[in-house]
Amino acid sequence: MATAFARNQWYVTAYAGEVGRDLLGRTVLGEPIVLYRTEEDGSVVALSDRCVHRRFPLSASRLDGDRIVCGYHGFTYDTSGACVYVPGQQRIPRTARVTAYPVAEIDSLVWVWIGDPQLADEKLIPRAPHLADPEMVSVRGMEPIDCDYGLLVDNLLDLSHETYLHGGYIGTPEVAETPISTEVDEAAGVVRVSRHMMDAACPPFYSRSTGIEGRITRLQDIEYFAPCLYLLHSRIMPVGRTEPVFRTEITYAITPAGPGKVYDFWAVSRDFAREDDEVTKFLHDFNHTVVMQDVDALNLLQKALDGEPAGYQELSINIDTGGLAARRILARLAAA
Repeated sequence: MATAFARNQWYVTAYAGEVGRDLLGRTVLGEPIVLYRTEEDGSVVALSDRCVHRRFPLSASRLDGDRIVCGYHGFTYDTSGACVYVPGQQRIPRTARVTAYPVAEIDSLVWVWIGDPQLADEKLIPRAPHLADPEMVSVRGMEPIDCDYGLLVDNLLDLSHETYLHGGYIGTPEVAETPISTEVDEAAGVVRVSRHMMDAACPPFYSRSTGIEGRITRLQDIEYFAPCLYLLHSRIMPVGRTEPVFRTEITYAITPAGPGKVYDFWAVSRDFAREDDEVTKFLHDFNHTVVMQDVDALNLLQKALDGEPAGYQELSINIDTGGLAARRILARLAAA
């Protein structure tokens, strides 16, 4: 069953570094959006990515100063979405306007509000301050997945799959064997899932980036802020010791592009080996491989679900507690 969209919410639409003077097209909740920065102050503009005349994508057009000139017939729009030029006539039709979306640039992420603009409040945006922390080094990327975005939420809230899907990368037997604790704040729309492994094998992701040899204490504490932001606070240290602590912050922004399509924004931030370019490259490439394993699995899972007969029964167990709580919260947000 498809996960319903919650419209009156903020969604990550791009990394701050992706948005510049080149027009960038993204689709959020089925709405095509074009993003760019103004010449005047570098602020981000988000407009509907369709010209009102013949629906030509504005992201395939060009900028003239801070105005977009449609690449098909030249209709021109200012940063508010108002059409300021129509070819061949002086009168500009009253309906010649595209939607301008509220935008916020926080923690190196560009958030766009899809619903009623009167309800857009930046204070509602969950924070990921490590992404902009000069004491942390971050690598990042984005992969589109052809699956219902609820499947990605399920995937990230149940990390026991690391043992099986990501064995030899980030998975070890202890991830699947260790019980979880789950806390749910229904009113705030937050799900927290913790898995503390006091004596675990050190997977290559950590052994090769930290230099730790032998077994580790591995602490995983997840915070999911529905509908969009997922944080995994990871701490590892040699087993039986409290120092040194290697801190890794794993960030996912889960942004539904449309029915059966989701953007998987991912980032890995660390507070160790900050000057080591080899570690930076390793963590980027290694985590990209892990993300692509999820992408392939979720694409395959969606195809399998699409072929299931109506009314099939889904089995859930203890490890699904966080994911089931997230489903309830997403359904409530969508209904509101």
